[in-house]
Amino acid sequence: MNSQEAQEYVQKKFPFQGYMDGTIGSYNNIAQTVQKYLKIGDKILDFGSGPCDKTAVVQALGFKCSAYDDLSDDWHKLENNRDKIMQFAKESGIDFKLASGDYLPFEKNSFDMVMLHDVIEHLHDSPRDLLNDLVELIKPNGYLFITVPNAVNIRKRISVICGKTNLPPFDSYYWYPGHWRGHIREYVKDDLFQLAKFLNLEIMELRSCHLMLEVLPRMIRPIYIFLSSLFPGWKDSWLLVAKTTSDWIPKKILGKNEYAKIMGKTTRYKN
Repeated sequence: MNSQEAQEYVQKKFPFQGYMDGTIGSYNNIAQTVQKYLKIGDKILDFGSGPCDKTAVVQALGFKCSAYDDLSDDWHKLENNRDKIMQFAKESGIDFKLASGDYLPFEKNSFDMVMLHDVIEHLHDSPRDLLNDLVELIKPNGYLFITVPNAVNIRKRISVICGKTNLPPFDSYYWYPGHWRGHIREYVKDDLFQLAKFLNLEIMELRSCHLMLEVLPRMIRPIYIFLSSLFPGWKDSWLLVAKTTSDWIPKKILGKNEYAKIMGKTTRYKN
């Protein structure tokens, strides 16, 4: 089974009709990247898995997947959607864990890869502690695989020029019920380069990619593809694969001098 066949197989079983239709490129990109670095039977954790659509595609390709999510987006809580997601995960062979607090119910060094797709841009705080905790779950010489929306893709650049926002639509933010679950900080290439550096990981792959191409009208896609081939930084998303080392240890805090040097760039903070 190839990535396209896996996506089609999962789409037939997925309990929310139409949900997977607009992001075929995303499933293929993720599945092919996993296949590039891992072998069949390797263990993967999909952190922030949502309804387990991407997890199920990877699982269908022969990998052993676990998933972790709080399933607390507004639509997750409608009717019995949460139960449908958990049942779908079970039927797909995914070891799904419902998030509870800050505890990660997995053993250290137990996964060949940890994936976070469209996750870290939602975090209200620095991803530092979370990512260090997740890398501790990865086996030596395993992989951290992250995809994020591009903060400066061509649509957002044009929107800003026209006086509109490059952030989520204001009406969705204004009317959102309760704690905002949308994007907080989106990323550019250098952010991900620094992220891997701070985590002391070896970058295997850092590139722009098309994960949301299908949401564009068909007549616009050729123009978009042509322009983004000339300027890769205009594509809709970024993809990072970084590798752990055999002697990796977490680093969650800086020395006072290092911290003062960084904070002094943008504030009046002094040691």
